Amino acid sequence: MRYLPKSPADREGMLKTIGLRSVDELFSPIPAEYRLTRDLNIPRQMAESEIVDFFRQRSRENGDGYTSFLGAGAYFHYRPVIIDSLISRGEFLTAYTPYQAEISQGTLQSIFEFQTMICELTGMEVANASMYDGSTAAAEGVMMAVRLTGRRSVVVARSLHPEYREVLATYATHQGMPLSVAGFGDDGRVNLKELEKSITPETACVLVQSPNFFGTIEDLAAIAEIAHKHGAMLVVSIAEAVSLGIVEPPRDADVIAMEAQSFGVPLGFGGPYCGVIATREKYVRQMPGRLVGQTVDKQGKRGFVLTLATREQHIRREKATSNICTNQALVALMVNIFMTVYGKVGLKELAKQNLAKTAYAAGQFAKHGKVLFGGTPRFNEFVVQTTEDPYAINSRLLGHKMVGGLPLKKFYPELGNAALWCCTELTTRIAIDTAVGLVAESERSVRSSSTKEEVEEVAR
Repeated sequence: MRYLPKSPADREGMLKTIGLRSVDELFSPIPAEYRLTRDLNIPRQMAESEIVDFFRQRSRENGDGYTSFLGAGAYFHYRPVIIDSLISRGEFLTAYTPYQAEISQGTLQSIFEFQTMICELTGMEVANASMYDGSTAAAEGVMMAVRLTGRRSVVVARSLHPEYREVLATYATHQGMPLSVAGFGDDGRVNLKELEKSITPETACVLVQSPNFFGTIEDLAAIAEIAHKHGAMLVVSIAEAVSLGIVEPPRDADVIAMEAQSFGVPLGFGGPYCGVIATREKYVRQMPGRLVGQTVDKQGKRGFVLTLATREQHIRREKATSNICTNQALVALMVNIFMTVYGKVGLKELAKQNLAKTAYAAGQFAKHGKVLFGGTPRFNEFVVQTTEDPYAINSRLLGHKMVGGLPLKKFYPELGNAALWCCTELTTRIAIDTAVGLVAESERSVRSSSTKEEVEEVAR
């Protein structure tokens, strides 16, 4: 009854009510050749105890206890236990979205506090109630710049997350936005000369990421100067929110599009995540999504209202600035709790731990492999180039309960056998040393094999 709430008696009663004698008679308008006359090819039904046992068995296959060196826009940080305790309250967990302000004061207050802390974090004047994720936030930020400038084309840094670029390309296809790409230099940052050549009188904005996909910090002041000189706006994407605990906020930007997953949101097979758009107050009318404001009621008591709602559900479709999910309220609440728990001092300490562990790991890897873009400031990611294919290295690492770096050949074939490695506060020194040792062993093995082949070739 828990999983099949309609008993045979219930079904007979329903059929009788609509004047039918059987289920076959109910489906008689459908031609017989299109009706399934056999049982579904699925396992037999299970008792509740069997179902619970089945999922326990599957959970053991998830690799619990593995160390992960993956980053690239999805980061493994510690989640304070208080987050799940608070978001599980019925007032938050069961609410879909705060349309009726008068009965959603708690939700609206949490959104207001979220917006306030995001502004403090990014150095911007206004932030929205949240977006779907970082990739769509970047695309929405670009479209915002297009509306504000009246221009159509966009210059995108090649050091922007490749999948963010793919999402933007999908948006651009149906928005009539030509995209051009500015490459990166030997330091892993945007090539400023190439960037300036790419900007035309029709360029609405320049979109860059910092820390970028390689983990390096872009020279945003120089990029902003170039963009603004040509009348274009600067949209800065931030995939690793924890970086703002120690990296100077991109105050030179006109729009900041951020992924806040690092702030207490579980990895969860890629979502749901929490996107953010923050900007200057003068641009607020073209900001997508919702904005919660503070006011007072007739008795002078503080209250919260939905001040701005620019989604197609609220206004005429042709006037909407966004039609995607523009408020991940429950996920944004996780972010809100995380920022509150850590505070300014805690977030700075967290960022320092990420920075220190990455500096140690990059230094150790540099002794045995080639760390690319090594002379550039970075946060918690770095690129290691090896002689052996990273996929083969990662296969061996799995045997030691470690997930290695992300191979970059798919996105940047010119980098060869390069992989993007990430360290967070949860990465131990033992894990780093073990991974470095396995990579070093792999490099020695490949070099030894190459030397042997060269000697045999000379002998022949």
